[in-house]
Amino acid sequence: MLRHPVLARLLPSLSLSTLGDGMAVLAVSWFALQLAPADHRDTWVAVAVGAYTLPATVGTFVLGRLMRGRTGAQLAGWDATLRGAALAAIPLCWALGVLDIKVYILLLGISSLLHSWGSAGRFTLIAEVLPEKDRLAGNAVLSTLTNLMNILGTSLGGVLIATSGAPLVFGIDAATFLILAVTYVFVRRAVPGLPKTKEKASRSAGLRIIRTEARLYSLVALSFCLFFMFGPVYVALPVHVSEDLHASAAVLSAYFTVFGLGSVIGGFGAGYLRRLPPWTAIVGVVLLLGLVMIPMGLGVPVVVAMISFGVTGFIWAPYTALSMSVFQNTMQADRLPQVLAANGAVTVVAMPLGTLLSGPLIGVFGARGTLLACAVGIASVGAIAALLLFRTDGLGALRLRPATVDPDPDPNAVARPESAVEPRAAAPSGSGRRDH
Repeated sequence: MLRHPVLARLLPSLSLSTLGDGMAVLAVSWFALQLAPADHRDTWVAVAVGAYTLPATVGTFVLGRLMRGRTGAQLAGWDATLRGAALAAIPLCWALGVLDIKVYILLLGISSLLHSWGSAGRFTLIAEVLPEKDRLAGNAVLSTLTNLMNILGTSLGGVLIATSGAPLVFGIDAATFLILAVTYVFVRRAVPGLPKTKEKASRSAGLRIIRTEARLYSLVALSFCLFFMFGPVYVALPVHVSEDLHASAAVLSAYFTVFGLGSVIGGFGAGYLRRLPPWTAIVGVVLLLGLVMIPMGLGVPVVVAMISFGVTGFIWAPYTALSMSVFQNTMQADRLPQVLAANGAVTVVAMPLGTLLSGPLIGVFGARGTLLACAVGIASVGAIAALLLFRTDGLGALRLRPATVDPDPDPNAVARPESAVEPRAAAPSGSGRRDH
């Protein structure tokens, strides 16, 4: 990544925008508290947080035809432009005295409309400029960079909100995204465009492709279950710290700090997992994730629980890099953005849905019991996936179909990247294909 002529140019601006986004995470809810009516603050805060993420799902399907055939740099650049402009309007409207809670939520929603397409664009760009053997490492760099900058951004954002107010944080975040948008203009010129496709543009093409590709369908389902079951942790852990442990916010902050540090360290090592079959690594991550979370729900000492949560972050970190590499190495270049955007649209709602479920779960099992239920649920999903992967061929979704080699490939056609889901036998001599 650091030596690549295109990606090395992008990384500084991407780091800056990720830092700004980490700062804005705190500003979204804090500013909503200031703008919302006193008697309904909790509701408005929840709506504001949802507006900063959930419209991405709407944008995935409403704008599917418009985004068809765009390069990764185009998609990511458009997302950065819209996000920067919408966030810049927040401090501007505040300065003009026309910002209320409804206008604020509207601007947050607009800023997130292309988020799934922007994320798809970044990982599509990795597939466009890196060979297959380097994509997992490239994905790991993006994921690690996001985790690291979010940690730093959250800390810096808290200081700026306390000293200068949330509008300044939104202004800085907007500036970082506009800088990133300009960088993508130069990156776009250095990356060849996608080949023309004869397929009719469709708003739901990405989901249709996922439904017909058993491996991708299984991966999206696995990701949805993982994020959904992890969602209640974000509510149960604060309640556990406050009501069960009778501890301060500093203890809660320590939990998420060690989780973040673990994810950064795990992200650095994700590239080395390319030595494993991708599905083995993916299923192993889910299974181990649930197992290492179990001590948090068993009433162990706080130090042990924090270590458990830190290891959870360490194991969680490679998941995005691994899952993105499966998409990148399975799909044709012109279809990849739509498929990644559809995947993002599905998974982006999974964690909020799990978070909504946390209320009833805590009411029945208590905060600590909810943490245990989440851990056991994730471990169970991992165990079922492992059973399907290694023991049965019934569903066929987690196993790779036999590879075929075109004896007379068209040199002008777009090659469909071979999936590295399972080890394969070497291609016949003279085929020109690598042994995966």
